[in-house]
Amino acid sequence: MRRWWPGFVLLSAIWGASFVLIKTAVDAGVSPAWVACWRCVFGAVALWSLVGLRRVPVPRDAATWGHSAVAAVLLNTVPFMLFSYGETRVSSVLAGVVNATTPLFTLLFTVATVAAERRPGPRRLAGLVLGFAGVLTVLGVWRGAGAGLGTGGLACLAATCCYGAGFTYLRRILSDRPGSAAALSAVQIGCAAVETAVVAPLVSGAPHWPGVRAVAALVLLGAVGTGFAYVLNLAMVREAGAVVATAVTYATPLWSTALGALLLGEPVGWNALVGGAAVVAAVVLTRSPSRPGHRTTRTLGAPAVRPPECQVTLRRA
Repeated sequence: MRRWWPGFVLLSAIWGASFVLIKTAVDAGVSPAWVACWRCVFGAVALWSLVGLRRVPVPRDAATWGHSAVAAVLLNTVPFMLFSYGETRVSSVLAGVVNATTPLFTLLFTVATVAAERRPGPRRLAGLVLGFAGVLTVLGVWRGAGAGLGTGGLACLAATCCYGAGFTYLRRILSDRPGSAAALSAVQIGCAAVETAVVAPLVSGAPHWPGVRAVAALVLLGAVGTGFAYVLNLAMVREAGAVVATAVTYATPLWSTALGALLLGEPVGWNALVGGAAVVAAVVLTRSPSRPGHRTTRTLGAPAVRPPECQVTLRRA
């Protein structure tokens, strides 16, 4: 067995478990805004500790910090809140499957805004159509918006749309900036921690103690899902290459579905399975084959799921 397989399995499991951890926190009464805030705070602590231990130089120019703050809005602050809100109304199983549409939204934004990106051919167009058909199947649109499925599912879908816009922003603005991946990640998540710390009290008031289980879920969600996962992601890219690393996108919904069913007892309907399979197949169709000399993006620190251009980016839910 190749050496990168253990890291691949562990990374996909960590990111798949993120949705269960979010669900645990919101079910304990932690507001979506505070879930996002604590996630960013614990993630920032982990990443800045890594930067300090490795004595990595930190970018000091205002432009990098400003662009990182914008990236944090698109890749952390807003989608983290939207996913947390969505999971107050839908299962972690559904949220995890919807998250797999991130590469589809990234492709749409990239084609629309990046001049160097070639227009999608028939294969990619078919993938986009199949992907969004899969989303409609997962959401069970034929049942209407009963039981909060409409608002919760749409919130998760809006979060993945933010991811798509954010990854495209990284490619256009931040991919060529100097600085190590660790330092840029710490800056971005640090900005997100500040942003959510400002928003959370305004939206949800003061935080409260939700219990040991919820606190443990939040620490794991931030420190492991947005901190330690960075180390695994970077190690796997170095060991197996960016193409293999992007395949984590396909395994994450499998973990989120299995863990949601086993740990939280969430039902897994036929539409989640069929729709999820369609989304994963669509992502495979829309991925472009690697081109010689194609450079990967060094910026890390975003949730989850990587774009078709094989950007090396940290995700979280």
